Amino acid sequence: MPSMGVTAAMRQAATPESPPRVPAIRAEGLVKTFPGVEAVCGLDLLVHPGEIFGLLGPNGAGKSTTIAMLCALTRPTAGGLWVAGHDVRTRPAAVRRSIGVVFQKTTLDDKLTVEENLRIHAVLYGVPRRRARERVTAMLALTDLADRRRSLVGTLSGGMKRRLEIARGLLHEPRVLFLDEPTVGLDPHSRAEVWHHVHRMRRESDATVLLTTHHLAEADHCDRLAILDHGRVVALGSPEELRARIGRDSVRVRTEAPERDALTLADGLGVRPTVVDGQVVVQAEDGAAMLPRIVTALEGAVTSVTVSRPSLDDVFLHYTGRSVADQGTAATEPLVTGDDS
Repeated sequence: MPSMGVTAAMRQAATPESPPRVPAIRAEGLVKTFPGVEAVCGLDLLVHPGEIFGLLGPNGAGKSTTIAMLCALTRPTAGGLWVAGHDVRTRPAAVRRSIGVVFQKTTLDDKLTVEENLRIHAVLYGVPRRRARERVTAMLALTDLADRRRSLVGTLSGGMKRRLEIARGLLHEPRVLFLDEPTVGLDPHSRAEVWHHVHRMRRESDATVLLTTHHLAEADHCDRLAILDHGRVVALGSPEELRARIGRDSVRVRTEAPERDALTLADGLGVRPTVVDGQVVVQAEDGAAMLPRIVTALEGAVTSVTVSRPSLDDVFLHYTGRSVADQGTAATEPLVTGDDS
């Protein structure tokens, strides 16, 4: 992670002609503890207005706990946290008015129509009636749901419901939109459809997007990522920057006894292999050149082998020794609620 502090980064981003822009999100030394567990451990974040920022990590990494603090649903144990310029500790109501949230699980009312769900949200956020009508029409157009405005939500597909939740989250014109595992449970086509509308929304509004995910393909949609492990940021940058830091090929070898063969490679070739999903993984500057040496060292034990350029999973593996793809398939971490705020 870069050593530059949050405040220094803000000063550097400003030009002599203009003052620093208020960050969409700023966290300094953020900590959240529960009895016997430190879920978030000294988190520093600076999210710029208008960017798509991702928190990538396996279940239990602290992503949803961080989102809960950002949404003023649970109080930080220590550290500073500001959302849209508001202190989460002292102005939680102002924070909530400034944000939209799309939760992991749908919170739509299936027995109401698409339009009725949006109108109820407008009432809850105090949107004036005339403005509410305009916003409902605009958000339905943005998410390509105008022709379904009078349909019962229970008749919509999973992808349509997700798009409706994004429309609802943007209805009151928030400065920050939180997407907590936004495409969990959706098929690949629906995931692509949701992301098409997220990018369209970013082009057509001023909202900043912060999402949590354990899907590597989803993380590639972000302008920048913070990779979380055990409540800490272990790497920060754009997907391209994170891959460039690794700069090495990944050689994945399947054998009958991967743990034993990893030790063989470590002793014989002086490399530092890891075992991921039953495969021996070796990072190398030139994977194609390393491949014959690995096959020779293992003396016929290799049943299959692949060589690939660095991926985000390789980045996570590099910083944590584990694979986010291998761990991210369990039930998702629930958004923490119920804390006094």
